[in-house]
Order: sequence, then structure tokens, then C-alpha cells
Amino acid sequence: MFMTPTTETMVGIGGAAESTDMVLNIGPQHPSTHGVLRLKLVLDGERITRAEPVIGYMHRGAEKLFEARDYRQIIMLANRHDWLSAFSNELGVVLAVERMLGMEVPERAVWLRTLLAELNRVLNHLMFLGSYPLELGGITPIFYAFREREELQHVMEEVSGGRMHYMFNRVGGLKEDLPAGWTARARAAVTDVRSRMDRFDDLVLGNEIFRGRTRGVGVLSPEAVHAYGVSGPIARGSGVDFDLRRDEPYLAYGELGDVLKVVTREEGDCLARFECLLEQTHNALDLAEACLDRLAELPPGPVNQRLPKVLKAPEGHTYAWTENPLGINGYYLVSKGEKTPYRLKLRSASYNNIQALTELLPGTLVADMVAILGSMFFVVGDIDK
Repeated sequence: MFMTPTTETMVGIGGAAESTDMVLNIGPQHPSTHGVLRLKLVLDGERITRAEPVIGYMHRGAEKLFEARDYRQIIMLANRHDWLSAFSNELGVVLAVERMLGMEVPERAVWLRTLLAELNRVLNHLMFLGSYPLELGGITPIFYAFREREELQHVMEEVSGGRMHYMFNRVGGLKEDLPAGWTARARAAVTDVRSRMDRFDDLVLGNEIFRGRTRGVGVLSPEAVHAYGVSGPIARGSGVDFDLRRDEPYLAYGELGDVLKVVTREEGDCLARFECLLEQTHNALDLAEACLDRLAELPPGPVNQRLPKVLKAPEGHTYAWTENPLGINGYYLVSKGEKTPYRLKLRSASYNNIQALTELLPGTLVADMVAILGSMFFVVGDIDK
């Protein structure tokens, strides 16, 4: 009996013997866009095994510029890091300086600030309510979102003179009093926008494709929320029931407890984050109307304090934080008694929120990456500041 001779062949497979992972760069995009984010993904086939957000492409050193500007000028720097929330950004700075000075703001200014902060919240949220479905292939909602934004932009532009960077806050109050008849026009705009907000429920939440792309996708646990310092609608979408307007009231929020509603969801997925954003927009319109009602009851009076020509904060330090549209925005102010801050550290919401992607993306499919990234509702300038 004869044995058939066998031949063994060794095939060289090079680096594939160690790993079949592939590194994929998402971005950075064209340099003329409003800031870029790069995601470094490690893939195993279609599944993401590791994700690293690479930031800092548009870092402008705002915190160092704060140190070379006086307390009037830094307001201009502060309102630009989140260009969708300019009024709210200014607010944190002036609240910190007023706290250092021990300054009381006139009552009308307090209620006006609260009103404008809520209108600014609606403007911010409408952008994401329109752009997020667009990223998933639904073009129609953004047209509705921009129509509602324009109606509110008109009243914000009329009162402040600016479309995006309002520069309406001042240390001690606001720049100036309201134009004649402005509150009636603001009330009409709020009423009109609210009457059409149900379109987003019908167009987006009622769309089975949108729900299929977002339900159960990108689940962020409450533990991860706390670990990364995530805040705002993203944290509340994971069941973390925290809102500075209710839990550490500032401005007039302490008197609006019966109107203010902290919206939460337990699922922690992309759909839950969108639902939180949408319902929070409804509530911001309710709060704006409540502020208009209160302003109508107040007697005429000043909206700011008279300040010295050279404003100096006393030596010391303080921390002021606000519930910005995207989450917690904090300013740590250190003064040496000069007319400029010795140090002003900015804690922006988007910076912390985007770090959670390192925990959120691994284990998901590349196809779901856009849905997850869009549901984080960030502004790149707010990351890089």
C-alpha cells in the first residue's frame, strides 16, 4: 500500500496575523467650517472597538484673552464659544462679576434676563431639532426649524441689535430698556412658534424610520454621565434629574417653579435625548410667556446699575454656573483687584459631553455613528473655546 505524498505550503499573511483592526478617521472637515472635530475610530469589520475624539482645531485661547480685557470687554469674548447660545454665555460672566462686587440687579433686569435666556434656549434647541433629522436623511424638519428661529430672531435682534452675538448683558443689568411695544411683539412670536411646535412631533417623532435609527442606539448609562460630567438634555435623557434652574435657582427661576419642568427619560438612547430636547423647547416657551406676564405686572424702572468709569472687582475668587441650553456652563473668576480678571476659567458643556463618546461608540456599528454623534448636541467652539 502506497501513501500519497503531501506537501505543506506556508502562506505569509504579514500584519494580519496580529490584528484585522482598521483605523478610520472621521474628519476633520474643511477648514472654513465653524470648527471641526476629528474622531479616530478603531474598527473590527463594521463594529467600532475604540473611539477617540480629537479636539483643539479651532482653539482661540479665549481664557487667556479674558486676562487682557476689562470686565466690560470680556462679555464680547464670552458670548462666542457657543454661537447658538450667545445670551446665555454672556450671562455667566456678568453673574460672576456681580457676585464679586456684591451687586444687586434691578428686578426688571432680572426678569428680562430670564426671558431672553429662555428665548435663546429655544433658538439653540430649534437648530438641533432641525439639523439632527437632516443628518439621518430627513430634510423637511430643518425648513420648519429655521422658520420658527427667524420669528424669534426678529425679536432678539430688535431688542439687542445683534442676530447671533447679542452683547445685551452688562455688569449690573442690561444694555438698555426695551423698545416701545416690544413685549407685545415678543408675546406674539412666542405664541406663533408654540402653535407650530407640534410639527416636530408629527414629522420627526412620528416617523418610523427616525425611530428605527434612534431607538436603542447609543445608550448612555447614568454612571457614565456622572463619570464624564455630562450635563443638559443629554444627561437628562439618561435619567439624571438635575437642572440648575430648579436645583440652584438663579435669576428669576426660583419664582417659576410652577412653570419650570425638568424633562427626563430613562432609556438613555438617541431617541430619548431628542425627546428631552423637544419637550424642553416646549417648556422654554412656557417659561418665556410666564416672564412676559410678570414683566407686564412690574412698574417702570431701571434695567441696569450705574457703574464707575473704571470697573474693578475686589480681590478674591468666585464660581458662577448657569444651565445653558447645552448643559452646565461655569465661570471660575479670580481677581487681584484690577480692572481685568487675573484668571477666568471656562467650564463649557460641550467639552465634557463630547468626551463620553469614548464610552458611547465602542460596540456600535459604523452606520449608527452619525446617529449617536448628532444626538450629542454639541457646538465645536464650545469644545475648543
